[in-house]
Amino acid sequence: MNLKKILKDKGYQVVKLKTIPSGHHLIKAKINGKKGKFILDTGASNTVIAQSKAKKFQLKLKDTEHKAAGAGTTEIDINTTGKNSLEIGRWKIKKIRFVTMDLQHINQAMALFDTKVDGIIGADVLHAGKGIIQYDKDLLFLKLED
Repeated sequence: MNLKKILKDKGYQVVKLKTIPSGHHLIKAKINGKKGKFILDTGASNTVIAQSKAKKFQLKLKDTEHKAAGAGTTEIDINTTGKNSLEIGRWKIKKIRFVTMDLQHINQAMALFDTKVDGIIGADVLHAGKGIIQYDKDLLFLKLED
């Protein structure tokens, strides 16, 4: 029996990931009913939406004194959001908060691979969905509600 069959039998949904030459995994998702393309980043503690996409996804931004930092960057100004819905395939979460920040540096790097992203799906979503990644098959498994 393979992992896909075992997890489907345990109530997981299978989501196909697209791996680009940089090694990043891309995933499609809906935020507040609006479609977007995201990098799946297991090392990102929070899901981050590009500030330039706040209107597209109907995000209600809240100011914060906090700053964000990632690999190779200095501190970046961020905002937080109110409660939002997120859908990845059939998997859904109705009340999730995001961080927004300028992701221009990410999209400049992604332009080398002829792609743009609306944000980064982080470990907060993977925890909420009891996520399992099968790297050799480019698959993400998310647990559907019982």
